[in-house]
Amino acid sequence: MPECAYYPGVEHHLQEAEIRWFIVDAHGVLYAEPRPAYGVFAPIFTPAGPAAFGRDIESSKQVWSAEEGYPGDGEYRDFYRDCGFDLDHDYIRPYIQPNGMRKFTGLKYHRITGRTPHKEPYRPHLARQRAADHAANFMFNREKQIEHLRGVMGTEPIVLCPYDAELYGHWWYEGPIFLDYLFRKSAHDQKTFSMITPSEFLTRHDTHQLATPSASSWGNEGHWSVWLEGSNSWIYPHLHLATVRMIELAGRFCNAHPHPLLDRALRQAARELLLAQSSDWAFIMKTGTMVPYAVKRTKDHLLRFQRLYEQILANRVEESFLGNCEWRNPIFLDLDWRVYA
Repeated sequence: MPECAYYPGVEHHLQEAEIRWFIVDAHGVLYAEPRPAYGVFAPIFTPAGPAAFGRDIESSKQVWSAEEGYPGDGEYRDFYRDCGFDLDHDYIRPYIQPNGMRKFTGLKYHRITGRTPHKEPYRPHLARQRAADHAANFMFNREKQIEHLRGVMGTEPIVLCPYDAELYGHWWYEGPIFLDYLFRKSAHDQKTFSMITPSEFLTRHDTHQLATPSASSWGNEGHWSVWLEGSNSWIYPHLHLATVRMIELAGRFCNAHPHPLLDRALRQAARELLLAQSSDWAFIMKTGTMVPYAVKRTKDHLLRFQRLYEQILANRVEESFLGNCEWRNPIFLDLDWRVYA
């Protein structure tokens, strides 16, 4: 679930949606009631049915830690050094914003180097080798961890390592290379563990402790304050109202066969709602980076939703406006708005 968050009772909705499992941060399982016998190294079944898997602290730290995580190695490409800001303005002007403001271009010539403003040129072949070394180290650590856990638990443990998808290839340019080496090495260079999905694990091991996870997320301080506090709390009454209205629209038309234009409008309304609900906007408002952008995105999606809502109810969908919305946000192309009914 978003941000590995868990709120007591949400598992009932997951059960209704036939979702078999979800992931919570480590303390979501460690402080479950009753306390799980195997900690995060085995799932727990919630009273409603779906299983909760806990995030492993050790493997997460190896990648996520700002101090010792792999992505901070000096050989890796520096995300923040971009030629859109590094090169002479007259030279780069044709490739930045029309008003002359600099922007990220994706062309990055430097490596992290170290805690210094002076950055050395990026060396792809050495960065690739470092990714291979880190993959080997990660694999070795998991081997020793799992050997120890087997001896302590007397049963097969699971070590779950969830990460934000944007880490791999975006913030950590060599992340996909690391994953490639890790999967290859794990398949050919060791016999201690095998890769497995949570679904496969539940199929092979179908008996687990019954417990209720602790309210939690993987955000700062382990709860929800990043996304719900003074800087961003104003968005939620609007998001809740839009959600109620989307449910209203879906309920009204779910048993009908709406005209293609109306069907497009309903689908786009659902898109705008989902985009408005993105946790990124509340996160940015909290952290104080590019706040006007986050506020604008939230308001724009909500305003577009409201306009579509009114047009749908009035049976007067403006195709030009709808087309512009679809052009701006061509995401979730096969979204089924009826799921809101």
